[in-house]
Amino acid sequence: MMTTQTSPNFLVIQADQMAASALSAYDNPFTRTPHIDALGAAGTVFRNSYCAFPLCGPSRASMMTGQLPSRIRAYDNAAELSSEIPTFAHYLRARGYQTSLSGKMHFVGADQLHGFERRLTSDIYPGDFYWTETLTTRTAKTRSDGRAVTQSGLCKRTVQLDYDELAMANAEQHLYDMARSSDDRPFMSVVSLTHPHDPYYCTQHYWDLYEGVDIPPPAVPALPIDQQDPLTRYIMTRHELDDGFDEQTVTRARRAYYGAVSYIDHQVGRLVSLLEDLSLRDNTVIIFTSDHGEFLGERGLWFKRHFYEPAAAVPLIIAAPGGVKGQTVTQNVSLMDLLPTFLDMAGDHELADLREPIDGKSLVPLMGGDSRESVVYSEIMSDGLPAPIFMVRRDNWKLIHGPAYPAELYDLDADPHEETNLATAPHAQEVLNRLLAEAEAKWDAAAIQADIELSISRRLLVRDAHQAGKPPEWDYVTPSGEEGRWCRASSDYNEWSFRMI
Repeated sequence: MMTTQTSPNFLVIQADQMAASALSAYDNPFTRTPHIDALGAAGTVFRNSYCAFPLCGPSRASMMTGQLPSRIRAYDNAAELSSEIPTFAHYLRARGYQTSLSGKMHFVGADQLHGFERRLTSDIYPGDFYWTETLTTRTAKTRSDGRAVTQSGLCKRTVQLDYDELAMANAEQHLYDMARSSDDRPFMSVVSLTHPHDPYYCTQHYWDLYEGVDIPPPAVPALPIDQQDPLTRYIMTRHELDDGFDEQTVTRARRAYYGAVSYIDHQVGRLVSLLEDLSLRDNTVIIFTSDHGEFLGERGLWFKRHFYEPAAAVPLIIAAPGGVKGQTVTQNVSLMDLLPTFLDMAGDHELADLREPIDGKSLVPLMGGDSRESVVYSEIMSDGLPAPIFMVRRDNWKLIHGPAYPAELYDLDADPHEETNLATAPHAQEVLNRLLAEAEAKWDAAAIQADIELSISRRLLVRDAHQAGKPPEWDYVTPSGEEGRWCRASSDYNEWSFRMI
């Protein structure tokens, strides 16, 4: 690979369920994340970055397309992303990039590539409609029940560790392959890992990093369930969290989670070090982020599926060659902003390549010191809810609102832990009414809910039909023939033997 190309390479490192507040780059005083810290010191830390849906599949589809989940019908973890909707992998590939994905992206449907020229691993979640669930089935207990908390702690090995180690090994091998290849196209490589997603486990090495550390309890204690908002009550009941956990269990789960955070930090270090070894760091933009956050016991909640900061906010760090180092951006930004940012950095400054309007905006101006309207939007739909619920974060204010839920309004400057709902406060009525009007103008909740019900009905029929006979094979399987790469065929023995960096 030539290292003198004008278009930069991109390396996206995505964690799963990584709370921004779990990182020292976001002021956590005790987590061990030196490599992520170094990345922040080399680039820009976006302090107020949000996902567009605090759930794995919809968040990733939104990130890849730059569009709100409701626009692309990414209603839940079993919703299909249409093959006709371009992703950042499509746009960059059309501009001459080689694109690859190692790890998970939660694609559902026959298309398991969505613009990636190569996938280096299978996914870790089903690619069919198996997880489609209705309001009725969602009243039952979920798979992600309280056992993820009660059985947390030390492990020797887990399936998630197996998967992430494979994703890392294949990603590193792919970087080696590109470095010694005659293909001089720039690359967009996504390495998407499953940690620190529950269940909360870590190995001895990462557990020991927090030996003697006074891990604090959640900043916001759990309220009695009858005093919680309706969405929180639903989540707590659904996930078997309503009885709570004792202090020892909570501390053990939090320690294991932080150990998994440090595991991810180590993988970031591996990849950055390899870029340096291959002389690729100086022309590669490195992005670190997550699909959503994690409650980790805050408010008595675990996992995600709410708009409170622990679940909705995500880390976002971008280190670009020649960019400002050690910079912090405080404007509200979204994962949807990544697609136009990639195009802008790749030379399409006016975003002329776009085939349709998108919701994201390039982050390049903010990285250059400019300012912009500080507003982001997020959604929670389907997943057993009787109606969608929406979030507007504008400046320091956050509105949580839906037709079936009472409004919540928080001033995050004065109340960063969102403990005081100002929706009924007289002094906040002007702000409340303005944000409610903005939300109602942006979303047609009734139309969205009707389409959700249609989508679920269709998917359930297709799922049942597939189960009645031989099902289609939508789960991605890496191409066979890998064993051929090691064969010293006599015709190219010399070329093979000296293929080195």
